[in-house]
Order: sequence, then structure tokens, then C-alpha cells
Amino acid sequence: MKITIVAGARPNFMKIAPIARAVEAACEMGKAISYRLIYTGKREDTTLDASLFADLDMKAPDAYLGVEQANPTALAAGIMVAFERELTENPAHVVLVVDDLTATMSCAIVAKKQGVKVAHLVAGTRSFDMKMPKEINRMITDGLSDYLFTAGMVANRNLNQTGTENEHIYYVGNILIDSIRYNRNRLIRPVWFDLYGLEERKYLLLTLNRRVLLADRDNLQRLLEALLREADGTPIVAPLHNYAADAVKALGLNAPNLRIMPPQSYLAFGYLTGHARGIVTDSGNVAEEATFLNIPCVTLNTYAEHPETWRDGTNTLVGEDPEALANALRKLMAGEWKQGKLPERWDGRTAERIVQILLGMA
Repeated sequence: MKITIVAGARPNFMKIAPIARAVEAACEMGKAISYRLIYTGKREDTTLDASLFADLDMKAPDAYLGVEQANPTALAAGIMVAFERELTENPAHVVLVVDDLTATMSCAIVAKKQGVKVAHLVAGTRSFDMKMPKEINRMITDGLSDYLFTAGMVANRNLNQTGTENEHIYYVGNILIDSIRYNRNRLIRPVWFDLYGLEERKYLLLTLNRRVLLADRDNLQRLLEALLREADGTPIVAPLHNYAADAVKALGLNAPNLRIMPPQSYLAFGYLTGHARGIVTDSGNVAEEATFLNIPCVTLNTYAEHPETWRDGTNTLVGEDPEALANALRKLMAGEWKQGKLPERWDGRTAERIVQILLGMA
């Protein structure tokens, strides 16, 4: 069985790495299975730092489609043309796509048109907001997929409600946990950690990525003022991309305890996540990692792709409401955070299940 695995952005690789290792392990056991890894962006993409693939213990992509466009329609068209050429030159039995990007949807369409089976990793997530481009990507990709690999029963229910046949749905667990478990003993303490006088469990971690949140300057200022007020001098470590760092710095906040720094390597960021007193984020992936690591987490969003993080885990949703953020932080700083538990099948064996299913259907 030949599998083409598609990544459309840096976060996809954290979910692909366990699949790659599981395929390689199956191959070493004599199974007739192999994979080809494709990145839809450019080889020189600055988000793919030099350490990424070494940190994840995986090979770099076999091919880069080199498509980058700001316009979503132009991006989809470019990816479809380039991926059609790639798949024609390198035929596969299954195309595995990840998450809910434009690349995810585009490559699923091309594969289906070429008569190739589609596997969707992290299927069934829904915001139920059709104004979100990612929601459209999810629904189209799920509708085309032959294998829908889900992380939880909520995702299964979402798929069932849209009429998806049960024989196409596979409840395999959260693939991100595979990466966390695998790398837990490989994490790297950043060299600057001691220089800043930081101590484990005595700092807050802040991540900001959503451009919609960052664009509302007035509310962003109120959110950060609430964070600074409730932190009461506790160091706040904020590894931010340039666009997010620029948005925060433009506010001119008086915040000597706020340490804005460049994005960290995967293993260094994992260390920061696992040793924080608490996390404030707008990232679903970070909330999932916090749930596994049992770290209090406050998410600046009204929904989570995996509701298990707030139903079972350590995550709390506060939307973009400064008052709700302040209330959550008071509980966090007072040591009154809720006790989380590990959701079902977040056990680090999701990739093994996926490969076994694909081999069984070959």
C-alpha cells in the first residue's frame, strides 16, 4: 500500500510524525506499506525551522508543491493543479490529509477525482459557523473521505448527524497525544530560561495566533490588561510570530513581566508548556497538550475543536471576554483550578490504530 501524506502548514507535521513512524515500523515488520510526504508550501517556508523535523524525529517532505497565495481561491486552485501533477507522477492507494486547511480540502478533491481513496485525520470537528472558511473545508473533506479518523465521540456524533455511514468512521483517538508521549523525555529546556530568572511552575505561558482576535486592537488591549492585572507580577512568557508580536507591542503596555520572544522550536515549546503554572492561548492544539499534561489552560475562543479539553480536561473557554478571562485567571492563580482527566483513547497509540486499519482495508 502506497500512502501519500499531505501537510499544508507547520502544525500538521506534529500529527503526521506519529503516522510516519508507525508506517516505518510496519514496513520493518514486513508489511507492504510505504508513504510519500508532501508539503504544499515552499521549501524555504520560514515557519519550517531547521530543527523541526529533527525535533519530531521524522524525515523532511519528499516534495514541496511551492504554492503560496493570500487569496483562498487562488491558493486552492494552485494546490489542486500542483497536487494533480504530483499524484499523477507518483500514484498512491490512499491520500491522507490532516485537519481543516485549504490544502486539506484541495488535495482531497484531487485525490477523489483521480479515484484514489481519501483518509481524513482529525475528522468530524465542527464549529457550526459557516462563516468560517475552515468549517467549509471540514465539511467538504469529510464528505469526500473513505476513512474518517476521529479523536472523540463528539466528532463521531457530528459525522452521524450529517448522514455519514458508520463503516467509514474510525474512532482512533487524538493523534497529537502520540507526539507528546513520544517526545516527553526529549524536551529541551531553553537556554534563555535561567537568564530570565524563570522557575518551573512559576510563570504563565501566552500564545496568540488568531488574526481576528489580534485585529480588534481595543479588545486585545483589554484582554492583555486583564492578564497582566491578574498575573500580579508573575512572569508571562509569550513566544509569538512577528505579526502577533507586532500587534501586542503596538499597544504600548507597561508590562515588565511580559517576555515577548520569537517562536520556539517544537521541543523547547513543549518544555514551556509542560512546566507552566498555567496557559492562556487561542490555540486548540495547545489546549489539547495542556489537557494531557494536566496544566490549567484558558482558551480565548468560544469553541474547541475537541470539546473533551473542557468537558474532561483542564481547559476553560472564555471567548474574547476580558472579564471572563480575569475570572478564570483568579481561580488559576489562587490554585482553585478544576481537576482534569485524560479523555478516552488519548493514550499515544492513535497512529498504530490508523495504520492497522489501512492495512486491514488494503
